[in-house]
Order: sequence, then C-alpha cells, then structure tokens
Amino acid sequence: MMLLSAVLYRVPETGSFGGDFVVDKVSSRQLYPVLDALNQLAASPWMVNQAMLDLIIEVFGNKGMADVDIPQPISQCPPLPKIRRDMTAEERSEAYRQRFLLKKKRNEMFSLWCDALYKLSIANHFRDRVFWLPQNIDFRGRVYPVPPHFQHLGGDMARSMLLLAKGMALGDKGLNWLKIHLINLTGLKKKQSLEERLQYANEMMKDILDSADNPLHGGQWWKKSDDPWQTLACCKEIAKASRHAAGAAAFVSHFPIHQDGSCNGLQHYAALGRDQKGAEAVNLYPFQTPQDVYSGVAALVEESRKTDADHKLEIAQVLDGFVSRKVVKQTVMTIVYGVTRYGAKAQIQGQLADLKDFPHNKTWPAAAYLAAKTFDSIGQMFTATRRIQDWFVDCARLISTVREKPVEWLTPLGLPVLQPYFKQSSTDQARSKMHLTLHPGKVNTMKQKNAFPPNFIHSLDSSHMMLTCLHCAREGISFAAVHDSYWTHPATVDIMNKHCRQQFVALHRLPILEDLSAYLTQRFAYDKSEYVPVSADDPRAELNRVLGNVPPKGTFDLESVLMSTFFFS
Repeated sequence: MMLLSAVLYRVPETGSFGGDFVVDKVSSRQLYPVLDALNQLAASPWMVNQAMLDLIIEVFGNKGMADVDIPQPISQCPPLPKIRRDMTAEERSEAYRQRFLLKKKRNEMFSLWCDALYKLSIANHFRDRVFWLPQNIDFRGRVYPVPPHFQHLGGDMARSMLLLAKGMALGDKGLNWLKIHLINLTGLKKKQSLEERLQYANEMMKDILDSADNPLHGGQWWKKSDDPWQTLACCKEIAKASRHAAGAAAFVSHFPIHQDGSCNGLQHYAALGRDQKGAEAVNLYPFQTPQDVYSGVAALVEESRKTDADHKLEIAQVLDGFVSRKVVKQTVMTIVYGVTRYGAKAQIQGQLADLKDFPHNKTWPAAAYLAAKTFDSIGQMFTATRRIQDWFVDCARLISTVREKPVEWLTPLGLPVLQPYFKQSSTDQARSKMHLTLHPGKVNTMKQKNAFPPNFIHSLDSSHMMLTCLHCAREGISFAAVHDSYWTHPATVDIMNKHCRQQFVALHRLPILEDLSAYLTQRFAYDKSEYVPVSADDPRAELNRVLGNVPPKGTFDLESVLMSTFFFS
C-alpha cells in the first residue's frame, strides 16, 4: 500500500519465471496497452470505511463472531480432554483422537485470528489516509494488487472496509444501484430481474435501516447474506443516502458497486465459438431474467438420470432426488478451467458426502456417474466450447511432445505469454526447499496441455478487463476489478456497463482463434524443407495439421451482447 500514487510503469519489469525471456522478444511499445491499464488501475485511490472498521474491531475484540467469519480467539476452543489411568484402551484411543482434532482446530483458529488481526491493524493504520494499491500481472496477464493482505481481492471482511477515495453525488440512479447491489450481495434474488430486485430492496427497507442502525442488537437481517459484512456496509450507505437532507441524488458516495460476469470463462468460450445455445446459457443473449447455467446443466443431468433409472441402472436409482444445482455447480464452474474427470469426481463426492440422507457407501460410484453426466451435459449445451477446448489440448500436447517446447502465444493486447511448466532435474529438486531453479528442464507435457485452455481464457478475460479499464479512464470514471468482477461508483455503473459490453464485442470481433493458429504455426510448425513426411501419422505432419485446423464456429450474433442486461450484473 502506498500513500502516494504508484510510480508509472514505462517499461516492463522483470522477475516472473521466464519473464525476461518472453519480454525480450517484443518491443516496449507493443506492451504499452497493458502497461497503461496497470497504471490506470494503480492510480485509483482508496480509503478506509471507518464505520465498518470500528464495528469489526469491536466484534473482534469481543471474542469474535464465528457465524459471520470474524475469527474467535483460541480461548473459545474447548479444553483438551484429559487422559486418565482408569480409561479403557478404546476410551484412551478416542481421547487421543479428540485431543489431536482439538489441537488442529486450535492451530487453525489461531492462524485465522492472527490473519484478521493483521488486516485490521493495517486498516486501522490507514484509517485517516488516502492510499493506492500498486498492481502487478502474472504470466497470463491477470492483474493482482501487490499488497497481499488488505486489498479488494480479499474476503468479505476486507472488502467491507474499502471505499473509493473519489466521491461522487449519487445522481438520479445511484441509490437504485446501491439497492440492487445490496440484493446481489445477499444472493436472495439471483433468478429475478433487476426491477424485481429493486422492488424487493424497497420492501425490505425497514430491515435494511434496522441493520444499519443496530447491527449487533437489532434484527440482524444483514447476517443472512452470502457476504454479510459487505451487505452491512451497503445497508449503512443506503441509510445515509436515503436520509440525506438535500435528497439521495445529492448525497456524495464513495461506495463501490460490483458488476460480475456470468460464468465468465464460458462466456469467452461461447463468444469464441459463436455458440448460440451456449451464449444463451451464460447471458450473452438478452433475456428479461438471468439464465442460470448451473441449473441448466443440473436439469440435463437429471433428465439423463431419469432415463437410466427407467432402464433399471442401480446408481441412477440411488441418485433419485439428489441431483441439484449445488451438486454440479463447482464442476461446471471448473470445467472451463481444465478440471479433469477425476477432479470432477472428487468435487461431486464432496457435495454428496455433505448430504445427510445420501448413502455414504455410494458416494464414489455416484460421483463417478454424475461427473460423466455433467461432462456430457456441458458438451450438449456448449458444443463449440468442447471443440475449442479439445483443439487447445491437442495443440499443447503436440507442441510439448513433438517440438519439446512450452506453449507460447500473444494476447489480443500484445502481451507475450509462455507457460512456465517444466520438469525439475534432480539437482533442482534438491534445491526446491530454497525455491531455486537455475534453468528449466524438459517441458512438462501433462501440465502444458491441461493448463493451456484455462490459461488462454484467463489471458482473454484480462484483456477484456484492461480494455474496459482504459475506456473508463478515458471518461474519467473510477474503475477497479477483481478479474471478472468490475467495480465503479454508483453514479457511473451505466457508463461502465456500456464500455464492458462494447469492449467484449470489440475483443471477440477479432479473429482470435485464427490469429492464435497463425502464431502457433509460425512458431512451431515444420517447414516443408525441414522434413519429408513418411506418412500421415508422422507426428510432425500431425502437428502442422492440428495447428492449422481452427474449430468451426456457430451463428451467434456478437452484437446481442450489447443489449444483454445480465452479461455482467
């Protein structure tokens, strides 16, 4: 954290693994758009929400509040059970087990308590000051604040204590956006239109004002939220705005409003493949109410399960009544980022294990069954996505095995990316405790091919964020981002939403897959003078063929995104 605006990036900094090698291959001018975006993000001033800081310090100092994730001190942990001489062997074994579990819980509680104390100490130090958060990027172009503890990528508690230092009057729509944002934070009306969310907020004003005025001793409506501390902060802001002597429109607010992408990785895939059905599922197409891709996949899985149950498949019958949005959500969310079938099984098994009525001896076979069905359902709903993912995997597999090189590409903003996945030599492994790698070894094919799809999509979502940032900066409005969650002032949400949609369309109008194919072909394909193909199965011929074989696209009209309310909402 800095008390002066961050020093501007004028040339690329080094330090990331492989960074020197990649950056040396391009001119500094090529990186100007990325550096400009980093500079704009770092130039956004912040300040501490003192009312929330004081309240959280009060709760923290009064033995915490576990139900809203304020860590409790270890004094609240039960005492360790004593080992007595008159215990039986079985009782002694159980007592030792309980002691082990309680010691583990104590260590976890102490770690969380120290972490919260450190965050609160930093916030308290900056309580009367404006500060800035310098920014950095990872090898894919994703942006992160340099300060690791108190920043807007943190959890609910940390976010609730952050405000934009540049205040603005709410204007005609600002109070409405505060109310919609409040309901978004609660997670209570995810399937309703914005108008219905606003109506619900107006109906709940009594509870909202009670939460603002009596957060610890009133009805505590705010505690029912998915993000309780941010919800409480928003309740307090709405209360101040609605009671302002000159009217809410004149109230100067510093509160950030979030607009989040709808399963953003799948949004980029659907746009890349012009996938009509997939685009509708992730709100690239305009609807009156938001579409829920997780519920859609769950419905397809349940439909297939019923068919199997009718054909007397035992595991399908066991799962009757247990297929839900929650069970498949994590897998759907992570398929776009390269989760394997084994990983999907583990995710679903964890969800099934939490269900009280589900037979626990059936969790693994049921998870294997549902993982397969979830992958199949995603394939049905996102046909172009699966083709593109498979192409990415094939390209990375052949580049890393035939050429024995890591995958490289350029983002649409000109940032060079190299996947830093190599096998360690025995010498490097011996030094691993010191995190010292003198030189990369052979490429790790498994990591190269599994990571390419999610890393490429991450490089696109960072490009979209940077473009939106630069266009917001041109209009002089506050902008911050947590990857695919864009933040701005309540009075400028509509302006940010306009740029968010326009820049997504502009990004995907580019021939992204064709440009990627051309770049990979230029970097890794074999020239005819380099080899004489023995057969069509020659790996070199296969490499050339796959790199040039761009997956076909569908018929989705990108311009629809401009009219989609729930693309980011």
